[in-house]
Amino acid sequence: MLSHKYLSYPLPVYIDVNVGMNRTGISPERALDLIGYCSRLKGISVRGIQAYDGHIHEKDPALRKGMTDAIYDEVKKIQQASLKQQEIKLILILGGSPTFPMYAMKEDVECSPGTFVFWDAGYAANFPDLPFDVAALVITRIVSIVNGHRLCLDLGHKAIGSENPLPRVIFPDIPGVKVIGHSEEHMVVEVPDTAKYRVEDVWYGIPIHICPTIALHHTLHVIERNRFTKNWSVIARNRMINI
Repeated sequence: MLSHKYLSYPLPVYIDVNVGMNRTGISPERALDLIGYCSRLKGISVRGIQAYDGHIHEKDPALRKGMTDAIYDEVKKIQQASLKQQEIKLILILGGSPTFPMYAMKEDVECSPGTFVFWDAGYAANFPDLPFDVAALVITRIVSIVNGHRLCLDLGHKAIGSENPLPRVIFPDIPGVKVIGHSEEHMVVEVPDTAKYRVEDVWYGIPIHICPTIALHHTLHVIERNRFTKNWSVIARNRMINI
């Protein structure tokens, strides 16, 4: 149990509004009633609205902007009604990595991108309009040469996020490579000619989805100007429920 000495009162809370992700949050039409109810409770203070739009995957920036404009208008109405009825001006925390540039142009919005810190191959392919470079790679080695076209790497589920379909990683320096299998410890790939490779060769891979991949590792090795400089601890890896 978390000791009360770590808590300050009133506790700041944010109302999670479901704007289409259909995962968590109250529906927009019920949000104002919930804000009013919470504002009458002792011990908490309603500070704002959080609305995550992870369901927006439109590659066309114009379509993406249209969808974010609609979400902004919806939550802005809740904010204005709350200010009128409860005299509470709520903070608006909106968006994710693909949409935050649209929200950044709006008034009174705090953006909440995450993947932009490292970027990944999936977002780079789907959102070429966003000017980010991939900043995190995984290192793998060839552990077995199976035959003339097939290699086995030590890049299993324990090393790279595996919730998406194959390939789950791309190898920009390896021409003609195709991921054909993925298991707990290994990744199997096909190449035009395995004679060009040796066991223990090092490959660099760009994850399709960096977020779950990062949480699989305790430490990130930071390279600056082609030199190792420091380690970063992955706090998300060392997680536990403490309440």
